[in-house]
Amino acid sequence: MSGMPWQDEHWARLQARRARGALPHALLVCGPEGLGKRAFAERFVRGLLCLEPLDGEACGHCRSCALQAAGTHPDRVTLSYGLRKDGVQRSEIVIDQIRELSARLAMSSQFGGWQVATIDPADALNGAAANALLKTLEEPAAQTMLVLVADAPWRLPQTIRSRCQRIEFHLPAADQALAWLEAQGVADAAAALGAAGGNPGLAQRWAQEGALDRRREVRKDLAGLAAGRGEAMDVVRRWLDSEPAQRVWFAAQAVAEEAKAKLSGVAGPLASSLEPAQLADWYATANRARESLRGPLRGDLTLLELLARWR
Repeated sequence: MSGMPWQDEHWARLQARRARGALPHALLVCGPEGLGKRAFAERFVRGLLCLEPLDGEACGHCRSCALQAAGTHPDRVTLSYGLRKDGVQRSEIVIDQIRELSARLAMSSQFGGWQVATIDPADALNGAAANALLKTLEEPAAQTMLVLVADAPWRLPQTIRSRCQRIEFHLPAADQALAWLEAQGVADAAAALGAAGGNPGLAQRWAQEGALDRRREVRKDLAGLAAGRGEAMDVVRRWLDSEPAQRVWFAAQAVAEEAKAKLSGVAGPLASSLEPAQLADWYATANRARESLRGPLRGDLTLLELLARWR
């Protein structure tokens, strides 16, 4: 399993620590969605438990690798959202799950090597669960490894973060990201990368899902509303029908370009009558709306309020 090129430095540093026998008892693998942090964590864990690793990579054919592939390795556990007693999936990781995990890690390894637990998403730990995990981090058993994976590591208590070796992925340089996208066969890679805000993993996925078409539609919708054409409610219905949060992201991008053009003294691509300060305010409102669309509020009202401010 090969990694993405922007992961190479992290991988080399981690394997150097392994070669010195200096691996930590806990890793925090974090960064934006789309940069391959979960694939990185999986690659590391498979290699750590492999009986015949080569440069940290799992061999893929030993007994340990076969058990990992089947999801039945006795020294490996993955912790995520559990089920409530009524069968509904929880929206957080709770203390009982951490207590069960700690009890399991206190047992001897069946293979005589590492025991590894992956917690994903670690930023879903509730307060009581985080406190319980802290005790495990403060008094780790020999040859136990906790791998915490988080999109939003700042949601974890500082006491948890400070006890983990942090492996944080950042957006790669544009030329590296573009070269990777082109190697993956992504058509119009530059446009896809721009749409994804420089995130190559998201760019690849969005290109496959037709996001560039949605991006063009959003810009057309905003330009039409700015010119007094069409109805905001019609636009709301279209946006709600397909990836509304992504469409608001594209709208915010377009408005940022509009503001930049106006500040340079040229006409913006959307031909809006709003002043740069108003455009900046709308951009901030759009980002808040994008977060609201992931919550319980009515999406149609959120979008209608946003687009009404645009007109």
